[in-house]
Amino acid sequence: MSIELKKDDGIVTITNEVIATIAGGAAIECYGIVGMASKNQLRDGIAEILRKENFAKGVVVRQEEEHVHIDMYIIVSYGTKISEVAHNVQSQVKYNLEKTLGLKIRSINIYIQGVRVIQD
Repeated sequence: MSIELKKDDGIVTITNEVIATIAGGAAIECYGIVGMASKNQLRDGIAEILRKENFAKGVVVRQEEEHVHIDMYIIVSYGTKISEVAHNVQSQVKYNLEKTLGLKIRSINIYIQGVRVIQD
């Protein structure tokens, strides 16, 4: 599935995978995020951390007319305030997608798939 933007010079087609990769990259830059988790894969209560090339597995992109809805599945670090981390991810992802792709983001839903202790 993809999103088509009509511009004066023609039509720009952006695939959901591109949107998911940009959203995932913006999310992992936020403080308190350990990584992205797969939306489907939850084995034995342990979420697997996705690598950069697989961010699309942890992000669901839905289009409703001109607006985009995004569901993100993340893993946060132990000891952080989850509500603040989720709010920061929402703000950062919305800003990056609107700035880089010019999309109108209606909602960004954050699903916490796990909490990890980071060892230095």
